[in-house]
Amino acid sequence: MSASRTTRRIVATVLASGALVAAAALPATADGHDRAPGIGDLADIARQHDRGHGGRGHDNDRDRDRGRGHDDRRSPIVIGDVRHDGFGRDNRSNRALNSEWVEVRNVGRHPVNLRGYTLSDRDGNTYRFRNVRLAGGSSVKVRTGRGFDTRHDVYQDRRRQIWNERDTATLRNDHGRVVDEESWGRGRR
Repeated sequence: MSASRTTRRIVATVLASGALVAAAALPATADGHDRAPGIGDLADIARQHDRGHGGRGHDNDRDRDRGRGHDDRRSPIVIGDVRHDGFGRDNRSNRALNSEWVEVRNVGRHPVNLRGYTLSDRDGNTYRFRNVRLAGGSSVKVRTGRGFDTRHDVYQDRRRQIWNERDTATLRNDHGRVVDEESWGRGRR
């Protein structure tokens, strides 16, 4: 009699396991998919969720169609705020130069090393990031003038302002692909 009780327990366990697997697959099949989400799918869902809460992202298909060379994957690294034309066009003091900046944000959860990333303006003035590790949810301001780099501020060491009243900041990854772009002036920003 104990053999049949053990057999019944094994069968009940197998049936319960099958029910759990079927319940996990049901949302995927109900949505028109023929499989349950895998680990890669869950990572994509998490990235989309992160972007929906504070990330701006771009429509990559639209931008690629315009020939901008955007990366196929959305980057957690984006351009945040911009302060252009610091204290006025003719003021070349270091204080005025450092009052203009472009903020680069990591809207993801994981740290990203910005080594090799570039930030450029419409005229081609380019800043190349050195070894800057940007923690998830944090930002760094790229200031125009001279100073000592910290985890919150990096300096281009320029002697004149580069961000104009009408300009475009373009952020490229270490492979030269545009990951974000921000324009202002003439009705923008």
